Amino acid sequence: MRIGFDAKRLYNNFTGLGNHSRTTIDILTAEFPENEYYLYTPKMRLNDVTKPYLTKEGCHTIQPHGILKGGTWRTFRLAERLKADGIDLFHGLSNEIPTGLNRHGIRSVVTIHDVAFHTFPGMYHRHDRMIYDLKWRHACKSADRIIAISECTKQDVMKFYDVPEEKIDVIYQPVAPRYYEADPLADRTDSDFFADKPAPLSQLHRMPYMLYVGSINSRKNLLGIVKAMELMPKDLQLPLVIVGNGGAYRQKVMDYITSHGMEQRFIMPKNVDAATILQLYRHAEIFVYPSFYEGFGLPVVEAQLCGCPVVTSNVSSLPEAGGPFSLKADPTNVEEICNHMVSLITDNELRTRLVSGARDYAMNTFHPSVLAQELMTCYTRCL
Repeated sequence: MRIGFDAKRLYNNFTGLGNHSRTTIDILTAEFPENEYYLYTPKMRLNDVTKPYLTKEGCHTIQPHGILKGGTWRTFRLAERLKADGIDLFHGLSNEIPTGLNRHGIRSVVTIHDVAFHTFPGMYHRHDRMIYDLKWRHACKSADRIIAISECTKQDVMKFYDVPEEKIDVIYQPVAPRYYEADPLADRTDSDFFADKPAPLSQLHRMPYMLYVGSINSRKNLLGIVKAMELMPKDLQLPLVIVGNGGAYRQKVMDYITSHGMEQRFIMPKNVDAATILQLYRHAEIFVYPSFYEGFGLPVVEAQLCGCPVVTSNVSSLPEAGGPFSLKADPTNVEEICNHMVSLITDNELRTRLVSGARDYAMNTFHPSVLAQELMTCYTRCL
């Protein structure tokens, strides 16, 4: 097959949607090298992350030529280019597809990650919500099949866009292959990785800590973690390493930390690369992620693959991501979050049981070969 992809995020985004796009191409090219993969992008930012895709075996990167460029080309002219390239199937990797696919006889799949602008409208400007809704609605109506990255997202798509259940395939979000490659438990006692890192990471050399990885916004509930830490016994209040960026909500959290004299309990490194994040997961005592809403909850899976026990939420898609071997709290209940954090820090038998079971669950449920096969089954069904 010749399969086309919306590769805008692949070449220009270096967090969630960009990582998802790159990992999807990685697992498909590894498991199904007989296909040709066409990556369509209106622009690109070339660096060590994106450059390999220009020469990746079986991949062809296509950019616009002519008068129409940018988003106009991506939305209104891409279908013509797909037809000219003989594309059998187009996959919109990030919630949208171009117009005109049906007119040109091109079958299509769209991945819907979440509908957070419906469930948490206060996080988005009114104009943005309107644009997102138009794009999502067009994609859900026009695509031949829809991929939801969790059962929770599937239910949201059915609710907000009146999509019949039989049109939706639930295929979980792939985790970067590096998380599957090594035995994390063999590395947990060796924290020398941090010894030669610049501050504040160098503080972690042989020091126990807790970990949070993700965007810092109101939906992620970092303030709930901070308040839960306040309730912990003083001797159990391990430093919390926070990896992520944010705006107004981040400042709100920082103001709370400062006003309560808790500055020494938080470490917030900047510009943390992928290799360091993996090591942070491997050496953390616990990973805390009591989010109010997630399309999937990828950091939970990453932590479990790295042998790090998890406290997460009992709502949205997070029970799917964490499976039966994570502790789940009501994200509005800081006392419950606190109790789970204390349990994982103090109960070694519980930790051992959860770590072993969680890694097996994640390996079996979210392994790249499993997800690649599910994607190809969806493509074949679509065609």
